[in-house]
Amino acid sequence: MNTDAIRARAEAWTREPYEQDTRTAVRSMLDNPDPTDLLEAFHQDLEFGTGGMRGLMGPGTNRMNVAVVAMATQGLADYLSEKHSGEIAVAIAHDSRHRSDLFTRVAAEVLAGNGMTAHVFESLRPTPELSFAIRQLGCQAGIVVTASHNPKEYNGYKVYWGDGGQIVPPHDKGIISCVRAVAGLEAVKRAPADNPRIKTMSAQIDQDYYAAIASHRRDVGLKSEGSDLSIVYSPLHGTGTVSMAPALEACGFRNVEVLAAQAAPDGAFPTVESPNPEEASALRLALERAEETGADLVLATDPDADRVGAAVRDDNGQFRLLNGNEMASLLVQYVLRTKADNEGLAEGDFVARTIVTTRLISEIAEAFDVPVAETLTGFKWIAAEILAREGQGQFLVGGEESYGYLVGDEVRDKDAIAAAAMIAEMAHVEWQKGRTLLDRLRDLHRHYGMYREALVSLKREGIKGADEIREMMAGFRTNPPASLGGESIAEVRDHLEGWGGMPPSNVVQFLTDAGAMVTARPSGTEPKIKFYFSVRSDWAEGTAHAAVWEGLGARIAAMGRDLGVEVQV
Repeated sequence: MNTDAIRARAEAWTREPYEQDTRTAVRSMLDNPDPTDLLEAFHQDLEFGTGGMRGLMGPGTNRMNVAVVAMATQGLADYLSEKHSGEIAVAIAHDSRHRSDLFTRVAAEVLAGNGMTAHVFESLRPTPELSFAIRQLGCQAGIVVTASHNPKEYNGYKVYWGDGGQIVPPHDKGIISCVRAVAGLEAVKRAPADNPRIKTMSAQIDQDYYAAIASHRRDVGLKSEGSDLSIVYSPLHGTGTVSMAPALEACGFRNVEVLAAQAAPDGAFPTVESPNPEEASALRLALERAEETGADLVLATDPDADRVGAAVRDDNGQFRLLNGNEMASLLVQYVLRTKADNEGLAEGDFVARTIVTTRLISEIAEAFDVPVAETLTGFKWIAAEILAREGQGQFLVGGEESYGYLVGDEVRDKDAIAAAAMIAEMAHVEWQKGRTLLDRLRDLHRHYGMYREALVSLKREGIKGADEIREMMAGFRTNPPASLGGESIAEVRDHLEGWGGMPPSNVVQFLTDAGAMVTARPSGTEPKIKFYFSVRSDWAEGTAHAAVWEGLGARIAAMGRDLGVEVQV
């Protein structure tokens, strides 16, 4: 889009029905001799990626604001009207971010203005509970206002379908088409806030959600006697402050401390640089508190409580964070082991992982003769696989490297609340034996081989950054490396045209002759290109764990150097 077209697009935002603050801000952009802010705000529309629509808050078509939310909801309402006859209901939830409650109210008013029922939680709730509520209430769709673990300047808007999963083809493209067809804010139908079609959900939804989580407990002793395992939990100023403690209590954990310093919902996230449990710095206060109290387990969730980080004590009594691949492997092995030992695995049982998640999950599942659904990145694809196999197969557990896990299928998105309960159960089982989850992880390494993974994210913001990412991906396709870290490339998997029966995706994977895998993909939710490294080695009895681990790290670092990225291992 050229500058004149962008200016013409922006001019429309300087008139009614746009809010006065918006009109003033856009006029200031238009009058500024430096067009940078104008171009960044209006050069494109926010699009749905792996996590829906997400962007910086502010005026403009490429920003999160009341107008964009209203028009997106109108487009969703138009699409729902095309696909459904009769009554249509949509569930809505939001996180603790600035303006999340406002964006929720706007979405509800637009749905009501289109004759649809909007079921809204009475206050902030975790994203997975929104997925649960859609199914409980029999809604045709759902909306959650969140930017997940993004910085405080961001907000977002995710759309779910009636199965409780995030939208996938053809619905994603169909909704986007309807959104683009909305002829400006003037075309939006919006009811007043007191419209009777806007309904507050009953607290029974919360209780049903906690009960569903508790139903997945595997340990007999935990069910009958509960647990005194000492847990420190931080919601990182997000929605977990509402749901985590009641869910853990329902599962029998009675020694849980919610970290006071990070318990209050706050969209400024004042005590962390980034509200992302993938980053060790986000867990600093929780770890310090655990040291003070002698706690055994530390848990932390991101603002919308769909990702969970965990730390346990090592052999020296120091806390060590488990990464997403390690925890996903532990969860898969625990669920399969306990189900096999208790009631037995059934034909049709399956687990899931994404293409950038550790292949150790596949090795574990193969040992139990349980199939693995391998999907594209983003939990919406796991949800789509659950839906596709409904009636023929039963989803048990799955995960992705970015700290997202799901146990059971009552929810159709990653669920940090349910995952935290299962992590606590695994920790409880080991704690009773005088062990930790690190001991259990070493058992997996002895049995299946040692896997080590690493992730590097390169931030490339704005129009220029997007161009740089496109050029990098094009280069990997037209001139792929012959080797990485001294290991010859044995196979290149280009997912752009679809690979292995999966939908097309902007992903390139390099497999080496020594069994390593390196993946490059642009983020679907942030202005970043991501590189995923995965290497494996047998761990022979009598060989020091640390030596094998360091050797794997050296392989990853060498591959990163060949790609021109620095890997912290």
